[in-house]
Amino acid sequence: MTQGDAQDPVDRSRQRIRVLTDLGKRFGYGCFLAALIVFVVNYYLASSLFWSSLTVALLVIGSLLLAPAIIFGYAVKAAEREEQGLPHGH
Repeated sequence: MTQGDAQDPVDRSRQRIRVLTDLGKRFGYGCFLAALIVFVVNYYLASSLFWSSLTVALLVIGSLLLAPAIIFGYAVKAAEREEQGLPHGH
């Protein structure tokens, strides 16, 4: 980014959204991985209501984090492509 780009409020907003979507994707996929690990451990060691509930909770939290992060991530990429004059990709 050049000095002029850093002052543009649209670019700052887009960068902030990009950072938040990256964090959302990281935590969302992390929750899915943790849910998988908890499920496998629960399956092989001892089946309990707590671990099953934790697995479901991790899947729900991961979905709630990941869905908007993916949508906004695509929106930022589409806005950048539009700004550069590239085709939309539809």
